[in-house]
Amino acid sequence: MSWFDFDWVDAFSDRAFGGNGCAVVHGGAELPEDVCTAYVRETSLVECTFTGPSDVAEIRVRYFLASKEIPFAGHPTIATVAAMRSRGLVEGDALTLETGAGIVSIRLNGDEIEMTQVAPKFGNPVPVDLVAAAISLPEDAIISLPQFVSTGLPFCITVLRDHEALRAAQLDLEALRKVAAKAGFSGTDMAEPFLVTMKGATNAGDTFSRLLMAPPSPPEDPFTGSATGSMAAYLWKYGLMPKDSFIAEQGHDMGRPGQAVVTRVGPPDAMTGIKVAGRGHVLMRGQVDLPETTQ
Repeated sequence: MSWFDFDWVDAFSDRAFGGNGCAVVHGGAELPEDVCTAYVRETSLVECTFTGPSDVAEIRVRYFLASKEIPFAGHPTIATVAAMRSRGLVEGDALTLETGAGIVSIRLNGDEIEMTQVAPKFGNPVPVDLVAAAISLPEDAIISLPQFVSTGLPFCITVLRDHEALRAAQLDLEALRKVAAKAGFSGTDMAEPFLVTMKGATNAGDTFSRLLMAPPSPPEDPFTGSATGSMAAYLWKYGLMPKDSFIAEQGHDMGRPGQAVVTRVGPPDAMTGIKVAGRGHVLMRGQVDLPETTQ
């Protein structure tokens, strides 16, 4: 057993209990996957990060769900930088992170943390009927052909007609497996559609989104930074978002309102990156005693 410092951060929020929570375990990047995933399950959070030294960036960041390690995630990136800054571990207004998806550049603008996600990769479109069944909605609730997009982590971007459809959506796990199979995933792995409407939850927002999740993750993610980048890339590619920079909102109906400023890098037909910016509130900190294995 070894003691590690940790910070619990509410990301994409400037206040307690907003946005999406993430526990950042400092110096824990060498821990095995089974210990890291067990820790995520212990916290009941969607994701946690574990940091360590890097030969190619200022710091290495590993990202974990309750079930496995993933290459990158948005709100944990904001949380990690907010935690490091709160401990005086960030010098200047820029740093780089080594992640499983590559090097992620960070800029600090006052209290705002801006990450540049990698250039979007567009996968195959997914038939509307499959996605509609997976979210328990009629096909006409979807107004644009769903497609997998990744700025570090793939999401099935699905544009819905209005907030009523967004709020009515429910996951059907059997139907979700068909979406996963279409994308070449196993089970329901990483196949959950990221649902977006072209109207904010508040007057300040331009979009309002939801991410429903399959077990063992919690049933819904309060704010999804990586999916927000993928969603923005989709909207720009298909001419659905006229602004070069817009405000994305998520989590308001969960009582955890979150907000991000999303900015395109490059033209819509040749994007070289997506900037996603938000704030992080350190809610609590302490130490955790973690074993070398769960066996």
